[in-house]
Amino acid sequence: MTTETAYRAGGPGRADGVGTWAVLLPAERYEAERLVHHDTLELTGLTDVVRPGPGDQVAVLVDAPPRLVALGRVAATGRRHREDPDDPQSGVEPGTLVVAYTRRAFDEPAPADLLTLDGPVTALEPAAFRALADQLGPPPARRTWLVSLDLPIEAGTPAEAVRLFWSYVQELGPRELPAFVSPAGDELAMQAFVLGAEANQDPEEDD
Repeated sequence: MTTETAYRAGGPGRADGVGTWAVLLPAERYEAERLVHHDTLELTGLTDVVRPGPGDQVAVLVDAPPRLVALGRVAATGRRHREDPDDPQSGVEPGTLVVAYTRRAFDEPAPADLLTLDGPVTALEPAAFRALADQLGPPPARRTWLVSLDLPIEAGTPAEAVRLFWSYVQELGPRELPAFVSPAGDELAMQAFVLGAEANQDPEEDD
């Protein structure tokens, strides 16, 4: 597989009439994207003279080692997201790059060791973009999952217990609270997840 970059001196690559680019996610932003589902990725503070335009295709990567974690297309506009330490997207400002996700692979990234990046945003040859995208293969089949969060809460009334529940959820969030997930109809296959990854909740297995 060849994944050579097209440097800006030669202009961005084109595939299907649109530009093809690689965007590098900061480590802390990658963790946030893994924890909370977003429809779009908003990146601020970009100063590139040549940058993606609306409709351009984007490969979203993380470094150390280089991995492909998502694909998307540049959107013309975005919307403001609520402020949340696990959802750090900001309002659209001048210089903001808004990418609408078309495929996510945060749980099983594809290697991108042969790709050379020259900054937060890099123009790619169309062949390099296609080679990256092909590594993801077809998306997994969608199915129904049961996700639950159980908290023992002391309260005087059911309504107060519910209020305290949501208070704890907002305060602790996915970084500290285990969520339990199982395929619908197969509760015996339940798994606990913390920080977006499977976590053992059986203290006897830790001994």
